[in-house]
Amino acid sequence: MKLPVEFTNKMEVLLEREEYKDFLKSYNMERHHGLRVNTLKISVEDFLKIAPFELDPVPWTEDGFYYRKGENPGKHPYYYAGLYYIQEPSAMLPVRVLDAKPGEKVLDLCAAPGGKTVQIAAGMKGEGILVANDINSNRVKALVKNVELCGVRNVVVTKDSPQALSRNLKGFFDRILVDAPCSGEGMFRKDEDAVKSWQKFKCSDCAVLQRDMLKYADNMLKVGGYMVYSTCTFSPEENEMMISEFLERNENYEAVDIPGITGIERGRPEWADSNKELLKTARLWPHKIKGEGHFVALLRKAGMDEHKENGINAEERSISSDSNLPEIKAFYKFAEDNLNMNLEGHFYASRGNVYRLPEAAPYLD
Repeated sequence: MKLPVEFTNKMEVLLEREEYKDFLKSYNMERHHGLRVNTLKISVEDFLKIAPFELDPVPWTEDGFYYRKGENPGKHPYYYAGLYYIQEPSAMLPVRVLDAKPGEKVLDLCAAPGGKTVQIAAGMKGEGILVANDINSNRVKALVKNVELCGVRNVVVTKDSPQALSRNLKGFFDRILVDAPCSGEGMFRKDEDAVKSWQKFKCSDCAVLQRDMLKYADNMLKVGGYMVYSTCTFSPEENEMMISEFLERNENYEAVDIPGITGIERGRPEWADSNKELLKTARLWPHKIKGEGHFVALLRKAGMDEHKENGINAEERSISSDSNLPEIKAFYKFAEDNLNMNLEGHFYASRGNVYRLPEAAPYLD
C-alpha cells in the first residue's frame, strides 16, 4: 500500500535500519482478523464447542480469537445473537489491562462504536456501573446498538464532552479507559481511509484533545483508582511524550507495569524525555505481533482524596427512584396490564421518558 512520505520519513528516523525494513514489509502482508467471545451470553468453552469458524487464540486475552481470511462472522446468526463481537486483535489489549471488576464504577470516555465497552461489561459481569460516553451523535447510535446486541444491562450511555461530564462526576470512578482519538497510524493497514484522515488531522492536533481528556479523566478518577490511556498510533507525541508530560504534571500518579506477553514490547523512553517509567507502558507493532499498531499505558492515582476533603462526592448525587412519579406509575400500570413478566429495577423518569438504570447511577442532568 502507498504510505504518506512524511510518515515513512518519520518512522525511518525513529526505528533502527533493520527494524524499519521489517516495519515497512508488514504493510504488504495480510492483516489479521479477530473476534471476542461475549461472555455475558456464553462462556468461551461453550462457544468453542459450537464455533462455526476455525479459531486461534489471541495471546493477550483469553476471550479473543483470530479467524481465517474469507470467513464472514458479521453475517452469521451468532453475531446477531450477540455471542461475539468482531474486533481488531490489538484493540483487545487496553481493556484487558484495565481489568475492571464486578461492582466497580467504570468509565469508557471515548466509547463508540462500543467494542471496548462490551469487553469492559463482560469483565464486570453485570455488577456495578459502566458509563459509556462519546461526544459524536452518529457514533453514539452504533454504541447503543452494540450495547443492546451484547446484552449489557449495567451501562449508562452518555453523549457529552469530557469537561461537561467531569462537572457531575468528580472522583466517582474506580477505573477509567481513555481510548483517545489519535492520528491513527496503527490502522493504516486495516483501513486505507485512516491514511486520508491522517493527512487531515496530524498528531499535533490530536495531542491537544488527548491532553484535555487526561485532565478531565483525572478529575473523575478516585484516589487509588486506575486509568488506562491507549491509542492506535505510533506517534511518540501522542504516546510516550503524552504520558511523560502527564506524570510530570500530576505527581500523585504512577505508571503500573504491564506484564510482558510474547511480541508486546515496552514503551520507548528515548522517544520522550528518557523517563524510565515509560518502560512500564506497552507497544504493539504489526511486524512483531498478529495485529495492528497500539500503545497502552496503565496509571494509578495515589494521594489524598481532594474531592472528599472539599465536600464534593459524586456518589451523594446519585439518581433516586421515586415510584410515585406519574410517568413511573403509568409505566408500572402498563407493564401489569400488557407484559407477561415482572420488571424489577431502578426506574427513573426524565422529560417524559422512563429509564431503567443501574442502582446508584450518577446524576447527569
